[in-house]
Amino acid sequence: MTEKSGHDIQWPDGPFDLVTELDRFRKLRDTVVPADVTARMDKATEELTTSKLVDHVVGVGRVAPRFSLPNAVGEQVSLDHLLSKGPVVVSFYRGIWCPFCSLEQRSLQQHLPQIVALGASLVGISGQTPDNSLSMAQKHELTYEVLSDVGLAVARSYGLVFDLPEDLQLDYTKLGHPLPLFNGTDQWSLPLPGTFVIDSGGIIRFAYANPDYTYRADPANVLATLRTL
Repeated sequence: MTEKSGHDIQWPDGPFDLVTELDRFRKLRDTVVPADVTARMDKATEELTTSKLVDHVVGVGRVAPRFSLPNAVGEQVSLDHLLSKGPVVVSFYRGIWCPFCSLEQRSLQQHLPQIVALGASLVGISGQTPDNSLSMAQKHELTYEVLSDVGLAVARSYGLVFDLPEDLQLDYTKLGHPLPLFNGTDQWSLPLPGTFVIDSGGIIRFAYANPDYTYRADPANVLATLRTL
């Protein structure tokens, strides 16, 4: 299941519940991706879970690592500047090639008016080049900042980065998403999908990261956190 095989993906028409649609996408993945590939994906997810990487992700109460990254048109966007205007929701995603990521970002776009009404801003961050970030924003009509963390230094500072197993690198290439091509590096590294709500003082008030890329933070929990700030 890949963005390149768009005929396999039926995007929700109109408002949707992210948790429900993620479940549908999980079932769809198992019908369009070869069984041996999904088996290797699931094995890698189990190994990532066992590694306890998620235990090293920055959590609630911690100072959010600062960053300044280029947006889809190459302009620098800093966390400090965003925080000067209010709380910030930061969503780390894998790339335009990942349907689960696209679904998540579409859901965040759907909730953007509520996020803004609560005085916050929203940014999406991936390891992609700015050109691919621009493609992501245009394809899914994202109106918030989509930033490029080429080399994943910022994702690494949040404790999210892992290396893709060698046996999956060929699978990913065959599926149409060789990471070096999208990310402009020779690395086969990815971030755990992660969502953080950072208050205006720079403290993390909500943190979600999952070694299983088919699960994402529920926007309802993000909004609930913003209402407490």
